[in-house]
Amino acid sequence: MSRIGRKHIELPSGVSVTLNGSVADVKGPKGELKVNIPSGITVENVDEKTLAVKRENDTMQLKENHGTTRALLHNAIVGVSQGYTKNLVIVGIGYRAAMRGSDIVLNVGYSHEIVLPVIKGVTVTCPSATEITVSGISKEDVGQMAALIRATRKPEPYGGKGVMYKGEHIIRKEGKRAGAKK
Repeated sequence: MSRIGRKHIELPSGVSVTLNGSVADVKGPKGELKVNIPSGITVENVDEKTLAVKRENDTMQLKENHGTTRALLHNAIVGVSQGYTKNLVIVGIGYRAAMRGSDIVLNVGYSHEIVLPVIKGVTVTCPSATEITVSGISKEDVGQMAALIRATRKPEPYGGKGVMYKGEHIIRKEGKRAGAKK
């Protein structure tokens, strides 16, 4: 049995999960998310504050879907109760970010500024010119928006410049030295 799929899901206070056929509606204080449940997978109430995800047989596809469905359901429950946040840092001389309406504007060393529209359901803020905070209830959407921002100028190993996640460790390289002899 899947080790992840076999774990029970604890429901925090204020969060409810209702099953409508093959869709689980997760409602909480921060919002509402829907999780698709594949055929062959069932979600059962163990008690009023605990859920269990079960599969009907041991085919390879159901084994794969078992842990994935449990993880998606758990991510939705955490999202509507606590939410998700990713912090990014911009490193480089003249590199900066700002909000323009609902879009984020990045100046990261190109001849033009990069304007990225924010994904629906995600909140992007710039506490300073070199910090970006992406938050929302959907782990997938928050991660996608942060990845789009980071992809505008990935951190490079020689100068260490670029857009990186806060706390991300970039392996630095030495580079060539002028006149170095072997």
